[in-house]
Amino acid sequence: MAELRTEEEQIQAIKDWWKKNGSSLLIGIGAALAIVFGWQAWQNHETQQRAEAAAQFANLLNAFGNQSDETTGETVDFVAKALREDHGDSAYAVYGNLILAKQHLVDGEAEAAIEALKWAQDQAGDHQALKLVIQNRLARAQFDAGLHDEALATIDGASDAGPFAPIFSELRGDILLAKGDEAGAKEAYLAAREQSDAGRTGILELKLSDLGVGEGA
Repeated sequence: MAELRTEEEQIQAIKDWWKKNGSSLLIGIGAALAIVFGWQAWQNHETQQRAEAAAQFANLLNAFGNQSDETTGETVDFVAKALREDHGDSAYAVYGNLILAKQHLVDGEAEAAIEALKWAQDQAGDHQALKLVIQNRLARAQFDAGLHDEALATIDGASDAGPFAPIFSELRGDILLAKGDEAGAKEAYLAAREQSDAGRTGILELKLSDLGVGEGA
């Protein structure tokens, strides 16, 4: 009987413990399961989102590559903006809008290209190399639109230009020349020649020659 009583006491102790702690234990188990399955669901969702963005980007590339189709501009515009809306925080959306800007320039729509490039610039984050690519294209689009001061401001805003330094300097020269500042253009072209690893290049030397700067300078 003593052994049975002991078993009964053990069972009663388990029941008492369960009454006191059972609900908390179930809540803890439920929370742990929710975290595990929630994480898995989130990962599956992210994978699906990336796949959808990649598919849209592939459609965009195909559309842009078919310039013989008269609806190319409309298709590129539609798909690039869909990437913005559906996957705005992805790299696909950023690169998609770079392609959209190219399409706008092909269609002679410099101001629309500027809008697409500014959006891409805002989304580029801390990716310095990508930001420099966008700033270069933005400055050129602004130049094409006749927005000379805005283009110069874009170039001035490019910090740590690295290999883009001669590109920006030459573009600065082009813009200053268009503004009628031949002295400033000459200075910018000389800076581009100095910054370039390739040294003297044919087009740049022609630009300098037109400003009266010989090859010996």
